[in-house]
Amino acid sequence: MVNRKLPGLGKRGGLWGFFILLLYTGPPSCFATFSQAKELIYRIKEGLPKGTFVGAIGVDLHLDFTVDPPYLFSVAQRRLSEQYVTLNNLTGEFFTSATEIDRETLCPHNPNKHGCFFSLDVFVLPQQYFQLIKVKVIIEDVNDNRPKFPVDEIVISIPENTAVNARYAVEQSAVDPDLGLHGVQTYWLVNDFGVFTLDVEENEGGELTPFVIVTDSLDRETRAEYVTDIIAEDGGTPPLLGAATLKILVLDVNDNCPRFIQSHLNVTLHGNSTKGTHLARPHAFDPDLGANAQISYAYSERVPRETRSLFHLDRTTGLIKLAGKIDTATATFYKLTVLANGPGCIPAVATVAVRLVKVQTGPPEVIPRYIAQEKDGVLTIRESEPVYSPIAFFTVKNLQDGQSVDCYLEGSGPFRIGPYQLAKDEYLLETTEPLDYETTRGYELMVVAENSQGLVIKTFLKVEILDENDNAPVFQQSFVEISVDENNAPNTYLTQLHATDQDSEARGEVTFLLGGDAPGIFVLDQVTGILSVTTSLDREEKETYRFIVRAVDRGIPRRESIATVVVTVQDRNDNSPRFINKDFTFFVPENFPGYGEIGVLSVTDADVGENGWVALSILNGSDIFLIDTGRGTLRAKVSLDREQQGTYQLWIEAVDGGQPALSSVTMVTVLLLDVNDNPPIVLFPQSNQSYMLVLPNTLPGTSITEVYAVDNDTGMNAVIAYSIIKRKGAEPGSFSIDPETGNITLERELSNRGLHSLLVKVSDHGQPEPLYSTVMVNLFVNETVSNESYIQSLLSRENDIEIEDKPWQIGQFQEVPERKDTFPCKAVLVALSVTCAGLFFSLVTMTACICCKRFQKQKTKSEVELPLKMKTDSMQVKNGKLRHVSNI
Repeated sequence: MVNRKLPGLGKRGGLWGFFILLLYTGPPSCFATFSQAKELIYRIKEGLPKGTFVGAIGVDLHLDFTVDPPYLFSVAQRRLSEQYVTLNNLTGEFFTSATEIDRETLCPHNPNKHGCFFSLDVFVLPQQYFQLIKVKVIIEDVNDNRPKFPVDEIVISIPENTAVNARYAVEQSAVDPDLGLHGVQTYWLVNDFGVFTLDVEENEGGELTPFVIVTDSLDRETRAEYVTDIIAEDGGTPPLLGAATLKILVLDVNDNCPRFIQSHLNVTLHGNSTKGTHLARPHAFDPDLGANAQISYAYSERVPRETRSLFHLDRTTGLIKLAGKIDTATATFYKLTVLANGPGCIPAVATVAVRLVKVQTGPPEVIPRYIAQEKDGVLTIRESEPVYSPIAFFTVKNLQDGQSVDCYLEGSGPFRIGPYQLAKDEYLLETTEPLDYETTRGYELMVVAENSQGLVIKTFLKVEILDENDNAPVFQQSFVEISVDENNAPNTYLTQLHATDQDSEARGEVTFLLGGDAPGIFVLDQVTGILSVTTSLDREEKETYRFIVRAVDRGIPRRESIATVVVTVQDRNDNSPRFINKDFTFFVPENFPGYGEIGVLSVTDADVGENGWVALSILNGSDIFLIDTGRGTLRAKVSLDREQQGTYQLWIEAVDGGQPALSSVTMVTVLLLDVNDNPPIVLFPQSNQSYMLVLPNTLPGTSITEVYAVDNDTGMNAVIAYSIIKRKGAEPGSFSIDPETGNITLERELSNRGLHSLLVKVSDHGQPEPLYSTVMVNLFVNETVSNESYIQSLLSRENDIEIEDKPWQIGQFQEVPERKDTFPCKAVLVALSVTCAGLFFSLVTMTACICCKRFQKQKTKSEVELPLKMKTDSMQVKNGKLRHVSNI
């Protein structure tokens, strides 16, 4: 054997040995329970209420909870745990805490592709069970956020010459914090005006961008602006909507050129006209906007330079004024060609013919003084000014002595000019009718002064009407009827209200408002007039909503008009038929005639029309019962007998007429009340021919036999009373019967042998008349039965007994008294009875001795009828043979 020593093992070996020894001698639990941490993953939806079950750590780890000491669970990060979840330290079950978890708040910067979660470290204790459990709780998204646009109003500008199918991106797209299908899925327009549509494109990152597509040609001069709502819809169930106002501005392009209202004007100018006299004002207009509509006026190159200098043309307004002195000796007519120039357009042409009139004394001079506001020869007057409102004064001068002047107006309009009271040469221009901006916005007048020599001077005057807020908005329909199905989705579109205002600018801008009587569930867009309902409607809760809507302009003072909106909620089959009772019980007397009314089942359905029509049917027992479908009357086809069946349970189904049909079921119990229709049936004795042997030495008080009867009725109809109504062969009072049990008891000693017959009446307590039966109880008093045929002959004669039927009363027993007329002499009867008794006693004694001896030697038995119930101190019957039992 070779021992090898490794280098350095001497010192190091001792140290390693110490650690190995410490490993085996130290507490083993520090190493035995160490294991790799386990991870559990749970998934819950955001927004769950407090106390919702998340998971059970102990169950998922398959821990045995029967161990001792028991397991304990503890969370390392208590602050996070208490904020979102709570842990049961004994069971390891997680529940949501009081703070609802919002995925968008918990993970605000979480990309859509990654899940939102929070983690917890859970310790499994005590030390011998120690485990570290990594718990990961993943928060799943729910549709709890509406799409929202970054701005309330989105403005898109589109040139009016845009080609059809041109696309314009709506850069301010909606944002929805929810994920996947719960995010924005589509966009749509509330009103596309027939010239727009909306398309949605998805980029590589999955973001949706709506595009407005032009589907028809645009014309700014026809309509310069389109205002509607753009709706963003997510994919939730039900979907949530977000809305913003979309304003589409049609940009002007220079697609129109200037045009003159009148292409030819004739002007008369007197030779003595002064510098600055207004001759004419050719007016051109361009339907374009801004710079595209700017018009500049100029003379054509055909107009000589001298003429241009004589007649000044304002390049901006087109007003032609006399700029120099007229020389009627050199010229009598001028033709002025005026051009209206627009950017990029061929000039429009108008001709002004100026005819000079030579005067010797000069025309009259008209000096205007304006009452209304005037600027550059244009008068402005409000449309609200009353009739006969003064506009201007005109003073006529340059009149020679003896000359008269006539002043009048040329042009149409609600104006007149006339002398002002008694003032000489003073004329007043005033209105003659109410002015209306919406009908005519301006008038061009010519004030003409003509003297007696025919000299004329004309003064051009333009009157513009200023708009005021004198028109209230007008609804297109003053009464709006809307129908909507109940159980509609929230934010359902109902209709769009339309109202117009003839006033201009802000005075004609209409705002839509709900009246004070409108329920809070309705929302009206102030700009577009779109009416929607924010919640689901229930017709059974309320069928009709009637309220006022207002259209208000922005003038001062504001004017408004109202319209009535009636929202009718249409019924849907969302209510099952309901019975007024959970179940029904009907009590019916038996023998109730067939097809009689047993009871009525009342059923209601909150729906209306076919949805509320209810049909009843029997699910079981239809072979016996039938039900009226409309009225709900339950009937039996045949008469019912309680003794055959006392209770019937039926299942009745109510089905409405909706599509699909709804139904409900109720249970009907029919209880038959007993009627006294069954007399008592005597079960014992079985016949009137049966008899019993009664020993003569039977002691009084001994129960001899019993009468047993049953009654198929119930209650008092089945309570039986027994009574003896007739007796034959027995001494009065010898036997009595218990009226309740039917037990027949010997009341006194038997002195007479032979056949004793008792006629027993068995009666019930029925109403109105009790029913009864009778039975003959035959008792043969003797020591033995020696002659069976003799007894049978006696029994056959007993069938002829008369029945004395007396009323029976509860609790009373009346013995039928012996008839006094049976024997005419009481003394003879007593004597005979004593003699017979002595002889009978001697005979019985001798017979008894002989019979006893024979009985001991011979076991002779006679056949008799077996009673249903006998007391042991009376007799016993075995195998149909009679056995005597002594009372001693």
